[in-house]
Amino acid sequence: SSSNANASNRPSSGKPGSADSPFDFSLDLDAFPLANPDDGSAFRLVDTKPTPRPKFGPKWRFNQHRPQLPQRRDEEVEARKREAEKERARRDRLYNLNRSNQNQQRREAAIFKSSVDIQPEWNMLEQIPFSTFTKLSFSVSDPEDLLLCGALEYYDRSFDRITPKNERRLERFKNRNFFKVTTTDDPVIRRLANEDKATVFATDTILATLMCAPRSVYSWDIVVQRVGNKLFFDKRDGSQLDLLSVHETSQEPLPEAKDDINSAYSLSVEAAYINQNFSQQVLVRDGNKVSFDEPNPFANEGDEVASVAYRYRRWKLDGDMYLVARCEVQSVVEVSNKNSFVTLNALNEFDPKYSGVDWRQKLETQRGAVLATELKNNANKLAKWTAQAILASADLMKLGYVTRVHPRDHFNHVILGVVGYKPRDFASQINLNTSNMWGIVKSIVDLCMKLNEGKYVLVKDPSKPQVRIYEVPADAFENDYVEEPLPEEEQVQPPSEDAEGVEANGTTTDDKEIEAQT
Repeated sequence: SSSNANASNRPSSGKPGSADSPFDFSLDLDAFPLANPDDGSAFRLVDTKPTPRPKFGPKWRFNQHRPQLPQRRDEEVEARKREAEKERARRDRLYNLNRSNQNQQRREAAIFKSSVDIQPEWNMLEQIPFSTFTKLSFSVSDPEDLLLCGALEYYDRSFDRITPKNERRLERFKNRNFFKVTTTDDPVIRRLANEDKATVFATDTILATLMCAPRSVYSWDIVVQRVGNKLFFDKRDGSQLDLLSVHETSQEPLPEAKDDINSAYSLSVEAAYINQNFSQQVLVRDGNKVSFDEPNPFANEGDEVASVAYRYRRWKLDGDMYLVARCEVQSVVEVSNKNSFVTLNALNEFDPKYSGVDWRQKLETQRGAVLATELKNNANKLAKWTAQAILASADLMKLGYVTRVHPRDHFNHVILGVVGYKPRDFASQINLNTSNMWGIVKSIVDLCMKLNEGKYVLVKDPSKPQVRIYEVPADAFENDYVEEPLPEEEQVQPPSEDAEGVEANGTTTDDKEIEAQT
């Protein structure tokens, strides 16, 4: 029996069945029925081997030839873990945000600064909570046009057929001049004021900011000047009213660092830049224009001017109190042999993870869901655009959906779609009440008309839903008076005064800002 056992242990040529083969699956304790229990050597060989597992062998041998398979599976597992971790972190973030309103208010106080530095010598006169605005109502009769200036190009209807599958690259229009002129710098408004055409003067941007104030979260400010029996609503040079807020009414916090491409400031510059370029790209651009009473009042001769018309309109507020505002429309479209005014604006997507809706995937099949998300995250911006379209009596407002080519590239964009709405229909869809809009304007006008002659500033509190009125020195906001939101480039080189304080060099502030970031 001993010789049989020894024979079985004799070294072989390393074939699979041999004893010194690393995995000998033919080996079993039953192969040693006659071994002497006292002779431990017979069992030492068996004990030093791993417990036989027939199913392990073929797999191990298979994996020797194909090592990438288990590795790929591991990568998938890791990827799933990472995704689950991200989802958990996102849920935690949303939970912490929604847990209490106090947290939300603390976040706002930490991130949002006042749009203008409140100086110690300023005297606060009034503090008005937004809750008082929501109850106001005032109806105005239809306005009359006093003057139309500028020229409009026709809207290109081919843009209505754009879908995410046949997106179009957003072009850049660096040679076209865009003007953001405040009320008192407007030569036409000065002329109308001298002719006593009204008591109160403003622009559509300023009026829309007041009308939609209860929806605002970020701080903004409007300069109010009482001159004789007249009232002028102005914006400061470099004011945030020239930019477009992004994700202002969203619960998802944006990065705090100002130079981050997704910070509130960077996104507002990017949005203004997109909006300007979009408004010029969707035109026919064949040289065929609709001209009005006077040319663009802010352009020098020979300048290439963006397609825009200014309607100077007058509303009756009271017995002998009239309000004149400069309202803008960007294009014209022919409907039943009649020209209809169109406003052009672009919504912009910067990173789907912030909104939770990917436009490229959802815009065609779930446009309602995309718009609902935008109304939640950008309630104030959409309401202001609608208010401006109503003030200008535009027949149509076109909303473009523009996204980045890549979420980390904030210079290159594509147009994924364009949708048209009738301003008053859209207003009722977003619960924007025109009587309430005018109620807010009327109450602020009445309040300001009671003030003494002088200069005042209306400031939206950066962390509370309220506005404050301050009395400020007569030289406040003049020339060397510099505030927080003014871009560094402009602090170093003030805008040229060729056109009533407006840059006339063919490059907009927003373009320079974008270029500076590159």
